[in-house]
Amino acid sequence: MQPLEPLASIAKTLNATLSIAATALLVSTGALFSAHAQGQTLPLYPSKPLTMIVPFPAGGPTDLVARVIAQEMAKSMGQPVVIDNKGGANGNLGATVAAKAPADGYTLLYNTSSITLSPALYKNLNYDLKRDFAPVALTAVIPLALVVAPNVPVENVKEFIAWVKANPGKVSYGSAGNGNVTHLGAFQFVQANGLDAVHIPYKGSAPADVDLAGGQIQFMTDTVNSVMAFVKDKRMKMLAVTTARRMSLFPDVPTLAESGMPGFEVGAWQGVLVPANTPKAVVQRLNLEVLKALQTPEVKQKLAQQGVEALSSTPEEYGHYISSELARWVKVVKLAGISLE
Repeated sequence: MQPLEPLASIAKTLNATLSIAATALLVSTGALFSAHAQGQTLPLYPSKPLTMIVPFPAGGPTDLVARVIAQEMAKSMGQPVVIDNKGGANGNLGATVAAKAPADGYTLLYNTSSITLSPALYKNLNYDLKRDFAPVALTAVIPLALVVAPNVPVENVKEFIAWVKANPGKVSYGSAGNGNVTHLGAFQFVQANGLDAVHIPYKGSAPADVDLAGGQIQFMTDTVNSVMAFVKDKRMKMLAVTTARRMSLFPDVPTLAESGMPGFEVGAWQGVLVPANTPKAVVQRLNLEVLKALQTPEVKQKLAQQGVEALSSTPEEYGHYISSELARWVKVVKLAGISLE
């Protein structure tokens, strides 16, 4: 089983990327002034509120991060950035709406890694990721954690693997839904360790977390911000995190790489897209505003409290990353044998 592309290396480029983005904005601004000098009329941007479509329900982990970023962008840009929750079909409903929006910079899609899973999972999509969208920036990653029910008689990953092997076919794991990263993260863990466990898909992390805390299922690889409260209240046991390094919020919890799975890294990453053919100068402006927001102390603090790691990229870097993720998930989904309507 090949490990996922390390996201930690992307986070290291934050300061360099901000510098590049600032330079790009100056270049694009110069182009605008040049156009005015040649007698062309270009509209002021932004001159009205922006809409950020979040393709998941309000109050969920993706929505919470999007709102933090949108609020900070609104302060800097001088226009409201209104969140529009359009949940459904593992993010595909909102993505379809965003793909059909005018390419004028006033509609943004706050996407997650699920958008690169969908082409491999769904036979018929109403949008094409590469054709219908332009990348703006990679924003954040929410690490996953391997968590077990409080009644599972283990205290570490090695004991857990041995326990599952001693109970073949009797252990079940939950996820936020078929093909969700929480499903595929656990699937990779199961496959890599030769385990026999049953997948139980739920409609979101919240009901799965409740059943895990109650012992109806035995384990999950869920996002840290979803399970944090359960772990602190000792209603779950966190055996490992899926990041390349330990998390500051849980310094005593080892990584899976430390626990006998070298190179294993997976997270629920997020980013911003706009409809294809959005003017390049607008994309560059949005990129700078997103990265500026991620660097403010207030946003850093709010994201850290949610267990979220800020990332960054240029639009071009994000486009390359999306392409690499599309190729990776095709292989993982094929191995998992998942197909959704």
